[in-house]
Amino acid sequence: MKKYKKLIVTIFMVAAMLCLFSTQAFAISESDVQAAVDGSSKEAVSGSVFIWFLCAIAFLKVSQKIDSFMSSLGINVGHTGGSMIAEAMIAARSISAVRGGAGGGFRSGGSSSAGGGAGGSMAAAASVMSGGLAGVVGRQFTSGAVKNATGVSGGGVGGKMFTSSVGKGGDFANNVIGTVARGSTNAVGSMTGETANQGLLSYMGYTGMEAGDTPAFSNVEIGGGRIMGTETTAENPNGISFGMYNAEQYMAPDGSFSTVTAVDGSNWYKQYAGDAVEKTPYMAPDGAIAYNESIVKKLPVPPRRKDRV
Repeated sequence: MKKYKKLIVTIFMVAAMLCLFSTQAFAISESDVQAAVDGSSKEAVSGSVFIWFLCAIAFLKVSQKIDSFMSSLGINVGHTGGSMIAEAMIAARSISAVRGGAGGGFRSGGSSSAGGGAGGSMAAAASVMSGGLAGVVGRQFTSGAVKNATGVSGGGVGGKMFTSSVGKGGDFANNVIGTVARGSTNAVGSMTGETANQGLLSYMGYTGMEAGDTPAFSNVEIGGGRIMGTETTAENPNGISFGMYNAEQYMAPDGSFSTVTAVDGSNWYKQYAGDAVEKTPYMAPDGAIAYNESIVKKLPVPPRRKDRV
């Protein structure tokens, strides 16, 4: 029991020292940040705030460990902080906001020399800030969303964000769909099934529109710079096959086509299946080879990729 008491006293002393030395750090306000900005460079302020957030997260994790130990001893304590991923999200958003604000303020005042100077320093600082905690968290969410979209896995938090966003036609989902659509199928994968059907509605800006004004997509496959599937409309109630080819990756196709623009601003060449003669061979009574001919809907030959010309 004496051992536990000594340990508890030590823990309280450590917690008290942390609170004492962290008072100035946690007392930061918007006016303090502005004063720091006015008195020093934007790069220095961005770095200081970044370090402050790391200290805040570390303090929360230490407090959680102390709370857990005290709870195991039967001492009621309050819950400090949330999950680590939630804290990381908050820190990432805050760092991005500070970086954006500092960048905007810096661009609005003064000019930069062609050889670098202040502009070059700010670009270097922005490059560094694009990594770190904010960059890691952002890449983790996007990676999870891509895995969810391509059916590799649930994707964790990023996958849940994608599922929620695609149902609302959100920018997050559309950016992920665009990444898969223009990416290599070997590296990124492809979208198929109901996820692709719903994703194409969102990607083309149809989500939220009246049912009579939107087509229905089925058998959609997205990836490798191409979007293939079947489109059902009032003009084609039985459905018609279509092919879409990214204008940055493919040459303009032969024959009739249109150019459509997705919600992310990318342009796509779109072609529908046209009438084509299909010949089916059979053996005639005299032993000769004959053909049954029929008119079918068939997609034209895909255009050539620009990187293979």
